Amino acid sequence: MTGKTEQTAAAEALGYEQARDELIEVVRRLEAGGTTLEESLALWERGEELAKVCRRRLDGARARLDAALAEEEEEEEEEEAGAAEEN
Repeated sequence: MTGKTEQTAAAEALGYEQARDELIEVVRRLEAGGTTLEESLALWERGEELAKVCRRRLDGARARLDAALAEEEEEEEEEEAGAAEEN
């Protein structure tokens, strides 16, 4: 594996909170300045990877929530249909 591929794989292994916390630190370091151009570019690239991880984790959580809500709604509709048939 190349260094960049290893970094991407390592970022993907992080949970949302870990990726978010590291992203906050990357932003803090970039905003503070004092880094070389190469260091700044490496931090920027790491920040992009971390932001993607956070977005995927949030998208996954949204999909799970939407599925749970849809399932609950479906169950309610089935109960209402069953109650209507009994009347």
